[in-house]
Amino acid sequence: MPRVLITGGAGFLGSHLCDAFLAEGYDVVALDNLSTGIMDNIAHLLGNEKFLFLKHDVTNYIYVGGEIDYVLHFASPASPVDFIEKPIQTLKVGALGTHKTLGFAKEKGARFLLASTSEVYGDPKVNPQDEEYWGNVNPTGQRSCYDEAKRFAEAITVAYHRVHKLDTRIVRIFNTYGPRMRPADGRVVSNFIVQALTGEPITVYGDGTQTRSFCYVSDLIDGILRLLRSEETGPVNIGNPNEMSVGELAVLVKEMVGGTSSIEHRPLPTVDDPKVRCPDISKAKRILQWEPKVSLREGLAATIEHFKKIVRH
Repeated sequence: MPRVLITGGAGFLGSHLCDAFLAEGYDVVALDNLSTGIMDNIAHLLGNEKFLFLKHDVTNYIYVGGEIDYVLHFASPASPVDFIEKPIQTLKVGALGTHKTLGFAKEKGARFLLASTSEVYGDPKVNPQDEEYWGNVNPTGQRSCYDEAKRFAEAITVAYHRVHKLDTRIVRIFNTYGPRMRPADGRVVSNFIVQALTGEPITVYGDGTQTRSFCYVSDLIDGILRLLRSEETGPVNIGNPNEMSVGELAVLVKEMVGGTSSIEHRPLPTVDDPKVRCPDISKAKRILQWEPKVSLREGLAATIEHFKKIVRH
């Protein structure tokens, strides 16, 4: 069976990818320096003879013996709380880390898939965003460490494809949620669920009209695997096109969790928070025959059950 290396393998998305590949019989090598990844996410895999975990910082030279067929680069802080707290590390993993993983894939003759992000579109002036949109990014704002790191990562991935003929894929991931999100990662879904479970006020920043589109993790993983196995080398949006306001999400989470939490509005943070975010998935539908299947209520129910097990309430 093929052998795959996943950077960020102990993270939210990386650990779900490990599960997906192992379920198909692949041998999986997971690399993670555990700066935001956690061993609990992959603890159930440690006894599996087809799974190998290596604690490693991908900004340093990568050595893994034997053949590798696929390299998936998912190492990076990926929530505002993390990348605003660790801006230099975020830039380094997007730049140096991508360079090192591309070099590793080239050495192994492996297909390379980069986890990019909807953040490359910045605070978009076009909605929904398709892959041809160049974005509206503040290069010196607080989010720039993540936005620009991912834009650079895309640029160097395309350069390796053009210059070295490396077989590359780029997925632009939109807001994703599900089990294994960290309670304090600062993302809106986890924030709202944890606040509702603990009886704290559900905090909505600004007037709550800013929009997001929420994709359940199993749908995202399916899209990534389809892209990896396709022949498409250009960026592809993977996300749920059902756009809703943050205020509407707060009301829905409060209803589903129950409890005594109120909804409180607070001033909008000055971190270039996008006003709208919604993927145009026409390309994914056409090329990958992919679109999300899990409804928001269904996905939230599974995510709430996950947090009930790990949050004191």
